[in-house]
Parts: sequence; structure tokens; C-alpha cells
Amino acid sequence: MTLTTALVLGAGLAQAQDFTPGADFMNQWDLDSNGGVSLVEVREQRGNIFAMFDENSDGRLSAAEFVGMDEHKQLQREAGMGPGRNRPEGMTGPMGNGVGKGRGGQMGHQSGFDRPAAEEMRSLDANGDGIVTTAEFVNGSANWLRMRDRNGDNMLTSADFGPPRG
Repeated sequence: MTLTTALVLGAGLAQAQDFTPGADFMNQWDLDSNGGVSLVEVREQRGNIFAMFDENSDGRLSAAEFVGMDEHKQLQREAGMGPGRNRPEGMTGPMGNGVGKGRGGQMGHQSGFDRPAAEEMRSLDANGDGIVTTAEFVNGSANWLRMRDRNGDNMLTSADFGPPRG
């Protein structure tokens, strides 16, 4: 092994060792910097997200604003951002059948990041009127947290990210 090869491999290993799953999320959502994201923080951040896409500030997300959400997600993908996108170079994701495909090649549940915004928002439209209000969006926070909280401690930490632990 050449010195150059050893240095490149060593740098890659150091980078992989420094990798913390969910670090970008934690930096943005752990508002009190205590190492965990609580329901209070989730509600606050989801309120901020709602406000970001509520272009006319009427407290309601319209079909046009849903399109803006999808455009934003596409821009994030193109910039190398989004779920699972901050892995060190050379580190791949879990092996599977492809995005949205479960066992036997059947379609499975897509993550919120990969689902069209209008589809995702329908699940939050509590009264079925086709409009998602600030309250409906923020009130979905407990379910949003529960779906991501792997160990059931009602707090998101870096332990709730990365490959499934067995």
C-alpha cells in the first residue's frame, strides 16, 4: 500500500467515524441544544415551516403553496440535501428494493420527503376541506414525532437516525 493510498483510506475512515446520523436535523431542530428534540421544539419548527410556505400569510396552505413545497424539496435533492443525503463519501444507504418498494417489490410507504406535498398534506387536513391550516399542520406534530422516535422516549436524538439497529 502506498503512502497516498493509506492517507486517503485514513481520511475516509476518520470522516466515517465523525459521521453522526441526523446531525444536520439536530443542528436545526434542537432549539435548546440539549441533545434532543422535544414535542415543544417539533411544534415550533413545524410552525416555522408552515409559515415559510404560506406565501400569502393567510394561515392556510393552498394547492399552489403545495407546489412550492415540492419545488423546495427538489431543490434540496439537487443540492445534495434531505434525508440520508449527509453520509460521508463512500458510505451508502441501506440495501433495499428501491425507493418506496417493500418486500417482494410491492410499493411501500414513502417518507414525507419523497411524497408529493399535496398527498402528505391530505393526511393533515383534519376536517377534509382540502385546505391545511396552521393549527392542522402543527397539531400533526405528535404523530410526526412518534413516527420518527425509534426508542419511544418522546424525544428525537441522533440514536433515532441512521440504519436500523438490530
